[in-house]
Amino acid sequence: MYRRRSDPRGRMVAEITNDLRRYSVDAQHVGHAFAGLHGLNPTDLQALIAVMEAELVGDPITPGRLGEVLNLSSGSVTALVDRLERAGHIRRDRDTADRRKILLHYADRGATLAQSFFGPLGRRTDEVMDRFTDDELAVVHRFMGEMVHSMRAHRDEVRAARGTGTEPPGDR
Repeated sequence: MYRRRSDPRGRMVAEITNDLRRYSVDAQHVGHAFAGLHGLNPTDLQALIAVMEAELVGDPITPGRLGEVLNLSSGSVTALVDRLERAGHIRRDRDTADRRKILLHYADRGATLAQSFFGPLGRRTDEVMDRFTDDELAVVHRFMGEMVHSMRAHRDEVRAARGTGTEPPGDR
């Protein structure tokens, strides 16, 4: 994405945009390396991330919600969950409040594999965050939250455009 670099703010915005792009690409490379080591395809990896994110906020994901997040049909989600469960990455549990509801969780084997691979990255991340004050981290957190919201809104527009047979925003 081109940004005018004639003024200090424009240069800073361009540098931040480039940093976000480089971070995203490098994160994808790391994720693909993990997937390759464990026989996972890109959708498998996205599913594991969605399961992990849901668990981190204390709201385990259902197969239906996973399908919404990944934009998959119910049949595709069933095959995906079956595959990840057979491989020991996730487990299905019944909700204790509503026994009809199935919740997806990281299985012990999957959590161990992820921890052994991503643990060093987590330590590096902690070291970087330790160099920032609480106030600075609050600003970064707010910025990243807004960037995630913006990216997801764009993703949803692209998905909607593809679903209607029109061109995605930016391709018109």
